[in-house]
Amino acid sequence: MQEIDWQPTATMTTLRERARLLAEVRAFFAERGVLEVETPVLGHGGSTDMHLASLSLEATTPAGRERLWLQTSPEFHMKRLLAAGSGPIFQLARSFRDGEVGGRHNIEFTMLEWYRPGFSLDNLIEETAALIRHVLGRDPGPLRRRRYRELFREALGLDPFGVGLGELRRLAGERGALDMGDAGRDDCLDLLMSLVIEPELGREGLDVVVDYSASQAALARRHRDPEDGQWVASRFEIYLAGLELANGYDELTDAAEQRMRFAEDNAARRRLGFSEVDVDRHLLAALEHGMPAGSGVALGIDRLIQLALGRASVAEVMAFATPNC
Repeated sequence: MQEIDWQPTATMTTLRERARLLAEVRAFFAERGVLEVETPVLGHGGSTDMHLASLSLEATTPAGRERLWLQTSPEFHMKRLLAAGSGPIFQLARSFRDGEVGGRHNIEFTMLEWYRPGFSLDNLIEETAALIRHVLGRDPGPLRRRRYRELFREALGLDPFGVGLGELRRLAGERGALDMGDAGRDDCLDLLMSLVIEPELGREGLDVVVDYSASQAALARRHRDPEDGQWVASRFEIYLAGLELANGYDELTDAAEQRMRFAEDNAARRRLGFSEVDVDRHLLAALEHGMPAGSGVALGIDRLIQLALGRASVAEVMAFATPNC
């Protein structure tokens, strides 16, 4: 008989420390009057994002047999609560992304997500940095804002918004030792970001990357780059020790714009031979009803706990990581 490894991937000492740090997260938000909520891990829509792989299942519901989607984050449900008048809310949510396995990833993981009606993106950046320092129990260093374009100019000597696609494919192929001949612009930029730029971020403090390409706005608003008037995404990512910890948005509240972005995502999925993902009509209805303007952020709490406890991988801070689940 084949021996089965049934043991946890984290030690019991680590799991006790994890519980302590999660209590610190809850205390942080309780002090600020942010309500903890729980939302379903299943929904009628999934993430249409090209770079996320949603998992689905067939279930018997009051409507009969239906396809339901395991949520890649609690975003859609939490925005429905915002539209219903919840005020500021946070959640420690079980989330699922197919194929994401490695030292920094797991198919099932815990996402810390919170929303602040009335907050500017700058307000939320400051609060996210405060939360990170609170959980770490130390000051990792100064908070630095880094513009996406400037990072590419410094590391690679190119403007990511102006360089030709052919040159971008060539450079990405060389750096990644891959055939990028048919790759799209964002795929090339993402590869260069992950291989060349990200490993150096957050080495001397908390690095906040802002003003991403408009095509990477996802569910964020867009604004004009003061440099030359190009549209850029109103979002940020925070890095520490080469790890992306958080991804925040000045949240899109326009239902028509969100509907168009969902359609564009699924059209792109079809072009590349990917399966379409069901659009969350409940979210669109909530946006049509009216969601208050504000900002929201998703933070990978497993990664933050990993850094706080000095562990080598997220598996070491999870009770049962893939494939040991």
